[in-house]
Amino acid sequence: MAAAKKAVLGPLVGAVDQGTSSTRFLVFNSKTAELLSHHQVEIKQEFPREGWVEQDPKEILQSVYECIEKTCEKLGQLNIDISNIKAIGVSNQRETTVVWDKLTGEPLYNAVAAPVSPGPSDPAAVVPSGSSVPAAGASSVWLDLRTQSTVESLSKRIPGNNNFVKSKTGLPLSTYFSAVKLRWLLDNVRKVQKAVEEDRALFGTIDSWLIWSLTGGVSGGVHCTDVTNASRTMLFNIHSLEWDKELCEFFGIPMKILPNVRSSSEIYGLMKISHSPKAGALEGVPISGCLGDQSAALVGQMCFQDGQAKNTYGTGCFLLCNTGRKCVFSEHGLLTTVAYKLGRDKPVYYALEGSVAIAGAVIRWLRDNLGIIKSSEEIEKLAKEVGTSYGCYFVPAFSGLYAPYWEPSARGIICGLTQFTNKCHIAFAALEAVCFQTREILDAMNRDCGIPLSHLQVDGGMTNNKILMQLQADILYIPVVKPSMPETTALGAAMAAGAAEGVGVWSLEPEDLSAVTMERFEPQINAEESEIRYSTWKKAVMKSMGWVTTQSSESGDPSIFCSLPLGFFIVSSVVMLIGARYLSGMP
Repeated sequence: MAAAKKAVLGPLVGAVDQGTSSTRFLVFNSKTAELLSHHQVEIKQEFPREGWVEQDPKEILQSVYECIEKTCEKLGQLNIDISNIKAIGVSNQRETTVVWDKLTGEPLYNAVAAPVSPGPSDPAAVVPSGSSVPAAGASSVWLDLRTQSTVESLSKRIPGNNNFVKSKTGLPLSTYFSAVKLRWLLDNVRKVQKAVEEDRALFGTIDSWLIWSLTGGVSGGVHCTDVTNASRTMLFNIHSLEWDKELCEFFGIPMKILPNVRSSSEIYGLMKISHSPKAGALEGVPISGCLGDQSAALVGQMCFQDGQAKNTYGTGCFLLCNTGRKCVFSEHGLLTTVAYKLGRDKPVYYALEGSVAIAGAVIRWLRDNLGIIKSSEEIEKLAKEVGTSYGCYFVPAFSGLYAPYWEPSARGIICGLTQFTNKCHIAFAALEAVCFQTREILDAMNRDCGIPLSHLQVDGGMTNNKILMQLQADILYIPVVKPSMPETTALGAAMAAGAAEGVGVWSLEPEDLSAVTMERFEPQINAEESEIRYSTWKKAVMKSMGWVTTQSSESGDPSIFCSLPLGFFIVSSVVMLIGARYLSGMP
């Protein structure tokens, strides 16, 4: 019986899914995309000062080893031969910055992550001095106070530098991306400075640190990254697909410490884990796929056509729309980024990226701040009881409005209340708010791309809420498509690894996802009603504006954002730091 099972399974592919709050290793059947086994380990975030977020690179690496070992043990218990694992892919949190010593393998400082205010019980959850933004629990976000002065200094150096940076990278100058964090390390950490002077330093995002370590580290580890992660550093030219000399000179980054840039699907090196008996069984298996987490989800959703888009619902939402082989620069506050390049000789594909500020975070707020629900799952039950908001609209602008408004003076409001309104209507309005915000981003994408979406593919913890998914279809007035496979991020990394030249166990054709079925939510209201509800939402949004009347907001200078598009990045840090995968059991 066991031998028959092994024959049916065929080649297997593993995926390291390294997020901001947990690490997982998952193993898929390459013939069906069926998830066979996985293991997850939570990791810590450190808050040494307000506005600073760090992680221990060694803890991250150790969590990868542990997840691989435990998953291999579980496969053995299922009588699945782990020697059938033919390739391994890596998906990772983006922008987090690591510098390490190539001679000792030791990190020279903690990994510098994106900033987010901790929960109200955390001692680090204090309002930055002089901030005009009031505390709002776990949903508040701040600038990266560590690197804000670095950005201010850079912004004065070259007139119009924001266009200079954006035209090459698709990104505005901000504290969110790796270049500024690396500049801070070079300016403030003597160990980093000395290692650079002595030609011992290597820089990378988390994928680079993991691949270097897993392929041997000081004994010949491969120092590389892929185009999707490189495109989030502000040092990478998304047109030439190379590190940009002018950008490196602008930021003062020595190019010798940068990793080699490779495609998202090719053999980077072979696994070398000899200290772990179980994980050591993967010795010699090629690491052949690498994608930043949002690009991995795009691949996992098979969004390979120009105009296809996916939305990941977590604390906030990440929306990516494939724009094909052309860079589309947004006029509505969205990012231009590299979507994927699935092979050395394959073309590069680009995407527009946008973020919904508050998604699952509004459910948290109802639970933790108002006590309307005791668990996140209860919101679907409450909303189902009434089936309407009864004219109640909720704009969760807890820290201002982001894309497409970029209005820091806005604050959250609940309006349209009557004596009849109860907590069920407010719960329904909260779910609608997620859907209305998603429509605003998709409308911006449609205007930038000129290609209206025919449907939206979705993933993330909140997609388990059927009321939310139906509302999303109604408000967008297009079908919403949800895969039965919730692990689209890890699946995308596995697909890239299995499809690499020299591995060839995954063809990236739809039939390779035979174990993944789709649940489709069609609009159930007419177009006129959808437009009326959306226009009323817009009216509520207008009423949320102008609540903060500090000098900065009165003058029209959104200083809490650093620059208009930075609001997007501040919000995105919530999603990156808490992670949709961490929220797999709650919105």
